[in-house]
Amino acid sequence: MAKWSTTEWDGVKYDEDGYYANSKHDPVQKPAHYNQNGTMECIEAIEALITTMDQKYAYHAGAILKYLWRFEYKNGLEDLEKAEWYLKRLIKKYKEVHK
Repeated sequence: MAKWSTTEWDGVKYDEDGYYANSKHDPVQKPAHYNQNGTMECIEAIEALITTMDQKYAYHAGAILKYLWRFEYKNGLEDLEKAEWYLKRLIKKYKEVHK
């Protein structure tokens, strides 16, 4: 990320690393809907999940976890339906591989 001195743009102050100054909220580095757990971010859980997973399943599994992780804090039923959509694709892929 580009470095610059503390600056303000459209009323939002940024620090020298380009992150929100004087705020714990940063929708890029720490979006609230992915940080509800308090001890682990969603991306860390996804990385732990897919570390030893077969590559052909990893994307779908990660997407499922992402939508389940955030559904209560972002899009509710829509996120659950997205998780279901990815789960159905994962099941289909698994069945194709294990005929």
